[in-house]
Amino acid sequence: MAENSETAFDCFRQALKHDQRHWESHYNLGNLYFDAERFAEAITWYEASLAIDPQNVDVSTHLGVSYYYTNQPERAIEQFAYSLEVDAGHVKTMLNLGIVLAFGLQDLAGAAEAWERVIAIAPESPEGRAAQQALESLRSAHSAEVDTPQP
Repeated sequence: MAENSETAFDCFRQALKHDQRHWESHYNLGNLYFDAERFAEAITWYEASLAIDPQNVDVSTHLGVSYYYTNQPERAIEQFAYSLEVDAGHVKTMLNLGIVLAFGLQDLAGAAEAWERVIAIAPESPEGRAAQQALESLRSAHSAEVDTPQP
């Protein structure tokens, strides 16, 4: 690992020595491990952060993505469901829900539904554009499996 990364890890670990209840230090350590593609370690820190601030949808969603990257798609879906209980309109969660449904569980219709929700809520956002692109790709490759009947 790069020296700068180790320095960042050390800074957050030092902050935690002084205040174990500081959710952001746990979250930032999780993000460092996530960015280093050390997802199992990121999970530990995201879980600790979420234990302190259980209503933090960003932490919850990052935890769900980490579960997916550690081959736990069902657990990721459960975490995203929790995120959406806290904030039903959280588009990053919905975007990632679609990704895990499509690629982790091969639930193409479910993925299309999640992405359609993102587009309906925030069509011009980065998540809305990503959902639109994913939905178009999905439909061009698997149109019979994801097309929803028109009224």
